[in-house]
Amino acid sequence: MTHASPAPEHAAQERPYRVAVIGAGPAGIYASDILSKSDIPVSIDLFDKLPTPYGLVRYGVAPDHPRIGSIIKALHAILKRGDIRFLGNVKIGEDVHMSEIHEFYDAVVVATGADQSVPLEVPGADLPEVYGAADFVSWYDGHPDVPRAWPLNARNVAVIGVGNVALDISRILVRSADDLRAHTDIPENVERGLRSNPVEHVHIFGRRGPAQVKFTPLELRELSEVAGVDIQVYPEDFQYDAGSQEALDSSKMTRQVVDLLTDWVFNDPDEMTAPRRIHIHLMQAPVEILGTDHVTGIRMERTQLQGDGTVTGTGETVDYPVEAVYSAIGYASEPLDGLPWDPIHRVIPNVEGRIVTDTGETIPGYYVTGWIKRGPVGLIGSTKSDARQTIRHLVADAQAGIARATGDGSGGRGLLDLLTERGVKWTTWEGWELLEAFEENFGAQQGRARVKVVNRDTMTAISRGESHDGALL
Repeated sequence: MTHASPAPEHAAQERPYRVAVIGAGPAGIYASDILSKSDIPVSIDLFDKLPTPYGLVRYGVAPDHPRIGSIIKALHAILKRGDIRFLGNVKIGEDVHMSEIHEFYDAVVVATGADQSVPLEVPGADLPEVYGAADFVSWYDGHPDVPRAWPLNARNVAVIGVGNVALDISRILVRSADDLRAHTDIPENVERGLRSNPVEHVHIFGRRGPAQVKFTPLELRELSEVAGVDIQVYPEDFQYDAGSQEALDSSKMTRQVVDLLTDWVFNDPDEMTAPRRIHIHLMQAPVEILGTDHVTGIRMERTQLQGDGTVTGTGETVDYPVEAVYSAIGYASEPLDGLPWDPIHRVIPNVEGRIVTDTGETIPGYYVTGWIKRGPVGLIGSTKSDARQTIRHLVADAQAGIARATGDGSGGRGLLDLLTERGVKWTTWEGWELLEAFEENFGAQQGRARVKVVNRDTMTAISRGESHDGALL
């Protein structure tokens, strides 16, 4: 595509500063919100590869998560205002290239998050029943780009990791389909899959001790409230060192988590009669997935604390018979069309949100925020402060005239013309409201508050007011 000459400076000042934000999850929405309230006149288009907004809040959090409703309500209020335009079903690098976006927009903010699983790198991790957390979460959340069926065949399951995602996976595996149907928006294919789930024992494994787990008290407490499930914690897995004591002294949340785990140590296994059981094992690290063609077990090495909260292996191993392994050791971002990439930390290289080259040079007009900026750590509060830092630099650059569109700067008008020419069926906020209403009506027909539509073409057609064949699955 040819580049038009930049408009004269006086003409450029007559229009708002045009910004494209890539990724409509919390990071992108908060960055857009902060930018919309900044000191510069601005026009913001918020893009996502999915036909819907909210990113991992809709497709990366368990449907029974205790705070999901309040988070979506806050994000909804921002986009409902109408000063930030949502444009969904646009795949960057496929439908349009990043360089093309910058022809139309003065600045681009990348907020694509982290939606891939960090691989479990032990022998046997390539066996067919070893799954990444992100794939399973996407399945039970009704993500449009994953298979509709999930192989729930194991009676004994291992979950590697001691963060909230591990809790989510474990809770979904043991919670009854009737309960989930009554209280969540799980789609029909997920409900059917969970009804046939034969699981009896879920083993959660963590490398370190109780003071180092990453569970939050609310999510851990939620686990104890699942009907038909007993929780077993093992006293021999409890170790503390100076680093553990420091963590307990400095964090109320850590103390609450340790207190909960300690309470469960006293549960008598001889009195556990529930049909399903969650076992929490600490001070153990995976060394091998057992099996030749299929998973038959997992070998764990016992660890010991080193004084600062870190651990080392003891050489003693324990084998557990399991038929499936879910790795919940972290999320990872993916490289984005034409931008620099740090393969070690799996982030876009940046200095306080300004994207830089491999040699550290700032690339004018390109910014990053959220997990793809700093890695998949931190909660909503971190995401907001992260966005403030990035937007502060974007506004300063705009005021200094450092970055402008490389082409005609026509913003959404020019880009949507290009997408139309390419046959891309983008969706809008008004389209999202149509899809929301459809999902709520679809749920009401079944006596439920809502049921997710999971077929991308159907979602897109509903959002665009087009006819569809009702293929929800």
